[in-house]
Amino acid sequence: MHQAVRPLILGLGGTTRAGSSTERALALSLKAAAAHGAETLMIAGPSLMLPMYVPGEVERTPEAARLVAAFRRCHGVIVASPAYHGSMSGLVKNALDYTEDLRADERVYFDGLAVGLIVCAGGWQAGGQTLAALRGIAHALRGWPTPLAAMLNTATPVFDAAGDCLDLSARFQLQEVGRQVVDFAKARIGRGIEAAVVPH
Repeated sequence: MHQAVRPLILGLGGTTRAGSSTERALALSLKAAAAHGAETLMIAGPSLMLPMYVPGEVERTPEAARLVAAFRRCHGVIVASPAYHGSMSGLVKNALDYTEDLRADERVYFDGLAVGLIVCAGGWQAGGQTLAALRGIAHALRGWPTPLAAMLNTATPVFDAAGDCLDLSARFQLQEVGRQVVDFAKARIGRGIEAAVVPH
């Protein structure tokens, strides 16, 4: 009997400040994904301080090469961004721009992958706008945004000093995002659709 393949879920996001609310939210969602049977990899915060993506530039720093390799290997993605002035952070957008390295792969960009989305904002308006922007990018990258996204209003405390989530609604949203990404990935694996691809 063959051992079931554990999907690899990539978590991407956070801010340059280690332990930010966005990074903690992403970690909680990935923890739920792991509990649901996935392997997880988080590339967050300072690890996303990459050179600006430049079209046509082929040289990659070790950090950028690691990110692109993770894009290629993963069976699903969870993207978490703070809301900066009504949209996602430049840090997260720049990281997502590196998916362009997958344009000639057998699986282009995030084609057919579930993309879970998390937004942390100091108010509901900015959160809604940022979530809409992230959904648009997920579609542009040929991904499937999960039915539920997590939108956290950090104007009031969401996490305590230890990183535990204080808000029951936020916790449910984050856990459900992780579970939905894993469920979708397992369904694709069950149909024999491989995630690992080899560029042309």
